[in-house]
Amino acid sequence: MRNRIQELLPEIAEIKDATLREKVIDVWEDSITTGGWTPEELLDIPFTLLAGDIEMKFIEHVRSCAQMCLAIEKVLNGVWGNRMPIHHDHLVAGSLLADVGKPIEFVKGKDGTPSKGYRGEMLRHPFSGVGMCWKHGLPDEVMHIVATHSKEGDHVQRTTESLIFHHADFIDFDIACGLGKRK
Repeated sequence: MRNRIQELLPEIAEIKDATLREKVIDVWEDSITTGGWTPEELLDIPFTLLAGDIEMKFIEHVRSCAQMCLAIEKVLNGVWGNRMPIHHDHLVAGSLLADVGKPIEFVKGKDGTPSKGYRGEMLRHPFSGVGMCWKHGLPDEVMHIVATHSKEGDHVQRTTESLIFHHADFIDFDIACGLGKRK
């Protein structure tokens, strides 16, 4: 499964620290298994259940956000230089793990269609994602991105890396909602 996760999320290779890279894979493997999914099934899960019937899929969203974060980091480093310190590995790991709780939040219906399950009703994916990250010893800075990327982070001071991811995430979300309304 580890190789398949790396194939589905090639942005993992952008993480320079080998230990952190392996932990990101560990968290994904645990989340997929705990949620009762296979890596292949993640390709068919919609990115969000809140936007209606759209073509944007979950893994595409994870990759889109990671790539946007890398592009934003490049722009900010080019313009601000070291006046805007960005921890590259924390940004990439956090962008790849922010939605790692979704395979736990979603359940497969009898027809295989994903829906929000009991766990998802009790604990949204930022909480289950942090739990998975904690279990595998991810740095607090990465867990902060996972914890604060959605509305749960609106009342705390987000780090630079969390702000970058938060806005990248909502670019995809807002576009998805717009596409869903057009149908």
